[in-house]
Amino acid sequence: MQLTGIHHLTAITADAPGNNRFYTDTLGLRRVKKTVNQDDTSAYHLFFADGAGSPGSDLTFFDWPVTPERRGTNSISRTGLRVAEDSLDYWANRLRDADLSVGDIAALDGRASLDFEDPEGQRFRLTADEPGEAHPWERSPVPSEHQIRGLGPITISVPDLAGTDLILTRVMNMEKIRDYASPDGEGQVHVYSMGKGGPSAELHVAVQPGLPVARQGAGAVHHVAFRVPDVPTIQKWVQRLNDFRVPSSGEVERYYFRSLYFREPGGNLFEIATDTPGFAVDEPFETMGEALSLPPFLEARRAQIEAGLKPLD
Repeated sequence: MQLTGIHHLTAITADAPGNNRFYTDTLGLRRVKKTVNQDDTSAYHLFFADGAGSPGSDLTFFDWPVTPERRGTNSISRTGLRVAEDSLDYWANRLRDADLSVGDIAALDGRASLDFEDPEGQRFRLTADEPGEAHPWERSPVPSEHQIRGLGPITISVPDLAGTDLILTRVMNMEKIRDYASPDGEGQVHVYSMGKGGPSAELHVAVQPGLPVARQGAGAVHHVAFRVPDVPTIQKWVQRLNDFRVPSSGEVERYYFRSLYFREPGGNLFEIATDTPGFAVDEPFETMGEALSLPPFLEARRAQIEAGLKPLD
């Protein structure tokens, strides 16, 4: 049993209209789903991805009225985004023009990269990716050759490696392939690979015992999800976690995919999610993400839900 890569990453915003503007206008992503948090229907759940809404390109946000996060360990600390090898100069200029906090282009773990923060302080790293499949969005303000291709690698911070390593290698069948020094000087980063490997299928684990425990808030990452192809496969993962006596949510119907949630020993929330059925299951591909979508079990409450949501556009 193998996970095939990063599926999506879900973060927290306290400013849904501003969040929507930034990820569509500045980062040039396509909003592929405008819906609500299925466990808290007072909050938007916004999905941004490549032009096709491909698994592995999906960056999502819960809209909650919270204070900014307190940074620290026991957290998903940096979100990787993949771009073409010759796109980092374009992005450095674009992000600086938007008055964001932007680092310098540098080699990290053998790849050219560029760190920046979004307007609420979520930490990102653009990573130069090798040529491969891409699905640009024709209505993006970013030229197709420079558009974000997808997620990865994702970095988590833990105070101790042992328990996390055990879950990643013994339970989740990842392979530890190398280490590198943390760019902020706070310890080693251990690289774990899934499936065919590469930046879209890597989890980087920074061991940082000297940091305080993080507190989630605006600008924080809520959870990271890993890919499996279909429902029969996720059911096997449910059984595998049970066999290892790892507490989990069991299989959860999210309508656009099936999910399975559990926490690793460092306190980070992991999800396993299916590639199917995808975001066009309930609306035409050409217009998905434009109107409010609700899964069937929430449709009867549409008027009540819509009345509680603020305008985005």
